[in-house]
Amino acid sequence: MSSITTSKVSRCDQHGREHVVQVRKSGGTRQLSCSTCEWRRPAQFLPWLKAEEHLAEAHRATVDPTA
Repeated sequence: MSSITTSKVSRCDQHGREHVVQVRKSGGTRQLSCSTCEWRRPAQFLPWLKAEEHLAEAHRATVDPTA
């Protein structure tokens, strides 16, 4: 039985709106899904980097709200 874990990558755009990509891990597979545009993608390597790239390119969201 494999356990499922989730994490998220969030960034804010220049208007202060927060955009979030969920990273869901099940076994050796990771699935990325954007809550803003319903973009989905499997990612085997560097899922958080791919999530950051999507947020920057698709939503121009580059500001880390936790920083």
